[in-house]
Amino acid sequence: MISLASKTSLAETAAQGIQREILDGRWAVGSRIPNEPTLASLLGVSRGTVREAVRMLATQGLLEARQGSGTYVRACYDPGRTLQQMRRATLRDQVETRCALEVAAARLAAVRRTPEDLLRLEKLVQARGEYRDGETEPGFAARDFAFHSEFVRASHNQALIETYVFFATSVQEIIQATVEQCIPEPGQQAHENLVHGIASGDPDQAEAAVRSFMAPILNALEPAAPG
Repeated sequence: MISLASKTSLAETAAQGIQREILDGRWAVGSRIPNEPTLASLLGVSRGTVREAVRMLATQGLLEARQGSGTYVRACYDPGRTLQQMRRATLRDQVETRCALEVAAARLAAVRRTPEDLLRLEKLVQARGEYRDGETEPGFAARDFAFHSEFVRASHNQALIETYVFFATSVQEIIQATVEQCIPEPGQQAHENLVHGIASGDPDQAEAAVRSFMAPILNALEPAAPG
């Protein structure tokens, strides 16, 4: 029988047991896990509890249910744990990752953006505006992030879009940190330059706009040279 750790929910406990088998490599990526009756016996729970546990792990991206075929291992890592580790990275590490994602998105968007994409970007960059004294920082961060996430969507690369969505919480925290920690926040013109880079149709120009945009933040986060 698979040992179960103590959890508040029996389904969560069962999910933890299944997850441990995956993370320990006993059920490989692409393999079909045991059926409900077998899992119920291994876990010492009802089939209904197994069903709920599998549903939870499918939502997390670890399992994939295939109609008429069974349930298969989709990933051998815990996305939730990965996100937690990402959020513990230094602010500079997170900004460098954000820069890499946005460079890739900008290059693709320069050649794939549609007229509708450009209209949305123009609308969002104007709605973003400048940070105004006295306004709530979350409100400004939300407007800023709406613009950045839209130009990532203009890349029309679903894997890149999903990666950026996964990274969204950290990115929003970075945006807030640029305000709260007196790290230079690129102004409205720098944001409009991103739109112009994408609108140009030239991937190199789009990339240059992103790198120019990110440079002041990265420079401010550069570790001090030893004295």
